[in-house]
Amino acid sequence: MDPCPFVRLTVSNLALKIPVSTKPARAVVHPASSPCFCRIKLNSFSSQSASVPFLLPDSTTTTIPSSPSLNSSYSSPAAATFHLSKSDIESLQSQPLIMKHLTISPKRVPFVLIDVYTGRTGATCGVSSGRLLGRIRVRLEGLKEAAEGRVVVFQSGWVRVGKEKVAAAEVFVEVKAEPDPRFVFQFDGEPECSPQVFQIQGKIRQPVFTCKFSFRSNGDRSQRSRSMQPEQAGGGARGWLSTFGSERERPGKERKGWSITVHDLSGSPVAAASMVTPFVASPGSDRVSRSNPGSWLILLPGEGTWKPWGRLEAWRERGASGTLGFRFELIPDMGAAGVLLTETTLSSAKGGKFAIDLANGNASSATTNAGSGVSSVGLSPVGSPRGSGDFGMGLWPYSAYRGFVMSARVEGEGRCSKPTVEVSVQHVTCTEDAAAFVALAAAVDLSMDACRLFSAKLRKELCCDHDLVT
Repeated sequence: MDPCPFVRLTVSNLALKIPVSTKPARAVVHPASSPCFCRIKLNSFSSQSASVPFLLPDSTTTTIPSSPSLNSSYSSPAAATFHLSKSDIESLQSQPLIMKHLTISPKRVPFVLIDVYTGRTGATCGVSSGRLLGRIRVRLEGLKEAAEGRVVVFQSGWVRVGKEKVAAAEVFVEVKAEPDPRFVFQFDGEPECSPQVFQIQGKIRQPVFTCKFSFRSNGDRSQRSRSMQPEQAGGGARGWLSTFGSERERPGKERKGWSITVHDLSGSPVAAASMVTPFVASPGSDRVSRSNPGSWLILLPGEGTWKPWGRLEAWRERGASGTLGFRFELIPDMGAAGVLLTETTLSSAKGGKFAIDLANGNASSATTNAGSGVSSVGLSPVGSPRGSGDFGMGLWPYSAYRGFVMSARVEGEGRCSKPTVEVSVQHVTCTEDAAAFVALAAAVDLSMDACRLFSAKLRKELCCDHDLVT
């Protein structure tokens, strides 16, 4: 099946320059002594904030360079990123845009609104600490063309802001849209109920995987599937339990041994997620703490056994906010230290979107999905090995994930959760690639239950026979 069209809209290369003013100093707030930031808004999407670098005026000329990139010392990551599906684009172009102090275009052309402030971001005593310097409006004409495979640049240059006529501030901004097609998968039920997984393309739903949830007993530590018999699995599969987790009996409250295996339609196992470190209540508390998180291994088949591909840790943050923390790292094939891809939080009550989004390639990056209460940090990711010997984008571990990698939307505690998984096309070269991300999404969803307070009862599908008896 074909992937679904998505568009990545980025606002980047922000820079601010305020020429020397002949007016008294009190008439102009100069960023040399005051930081600058901006708030970026796209219709009903949650606003995003970013700092705005200040370019010092040239001592010999008042000419502003045509692009900040001409300044060798200038470097600016993406200030904001919006991920748009085909339905999002249609909604932006068909619904009226209602914003205070702005006139609605009769053509209903969507636009990005950038408010530039001097001062520090945030608020003091409920009052914004920044002073509005100016407002930039970038029209997004031709946004639909990006979904059809074209890169569209809406703005790339300097824009005058503020009310000053002679010594007006100018902001350099680049706004562009790029095609970012993705495969979309949806669980047909909750992961603990062993559902089917469908691939979605518009209104077409096609089954591609089946899931099998189970409890791993002490006598089945190798987590073998039905197609991997003991003589095939050998001792290697038992090794990852002792290396990455612990199966020892622990006194007190704990949740352990959960496992979910992803099969293709022929019944062959193509990925799995196995709980290797139990989710245990911290001493004197009723929650899984950050200092002692539970963890999962995401496994791929290879050479007759399972091989670790990634590790997911989950815990419950302190306080009454009901926030769960997640950390995911890739596990190199040569025994090197894990490579962090994302560290993020989700609301235990509302759920949200777990995402791996590396907007700056190999550079450290931070992304936020304010609409779902998700924040994440990604660091220097690398490609994933396949059991079949296919190394995808390059030789492990020297290849790199770039841009958007994947996301999984899950529901909060007590809600029926059927995760929706989006995976960038550029990171899928075989069935195992897609299955690995589906298994990761299942582990994220199951962690929402594993991190519940131990005073809460879990549904029967998540309780082994011993727990039901006791």
